[in-house]
Amino acid sequence: MPPRSTADSAFVALVETHLDSACNLARWLVRDPMLADDVVQDAMLRALKYFPGFRGENARAWVLQIVRNVALTRLRNNAPGEIADVAEVELEAAALYVAGDARQEPEATLMREEDERLVQRLLARLPLELRECLVLREIEELSYKEIARVIDVPIGTVMSRLWRGRKLLAEAAGEQA
Repeated sequence: MPPRSTADSAFVALVETHLDSACNLARWLVRDPMLADDVVQDAMLRALKYFPGFRGENARAWVLQIVRNVALTRLRNNAPGEIADVAEVELEAAALYVAGDARQEPEATLMREEDERLVQRLLARLPLELRECLVLREIEELSYKEIARVIDVPIGTVMSRLWRGRKLLAEAAGEQA
């Protein structure tokens, strides 16, 4: 195998630190673990191709923006029947499962896991533009400015979508109670 160039090494170092976030975002956007893996692979190939033009600003936002663009293109190109139904997707594959603390009582662990699954189901039902903002903010912990860059909208739009998404989640959770 030929030695890696400095550019290749820099690309790998940049991508490795954000790969989990890229996979997580792809899974939430396309709601199909296998399609999400394809999206991430295609996104990484695009990122490698355009890496020489990367100016070194916010690497995480840059990677997530590429993942989002690839995911949205895939969703537009797939026939509606080819995209997995939320009920068919294994929620644990959404990369949000948090393993229980072994020191806790089994009942408490079970209740926390049930709550997490409920939040995952409710979040998965939101419209794409609200879901992506909530995932980027609450799960990936991006700033409003970073989210605005990833989804290419003004910060005010990000704030509005977050407010609407949180409101819909709260209403849906109230109906589940």
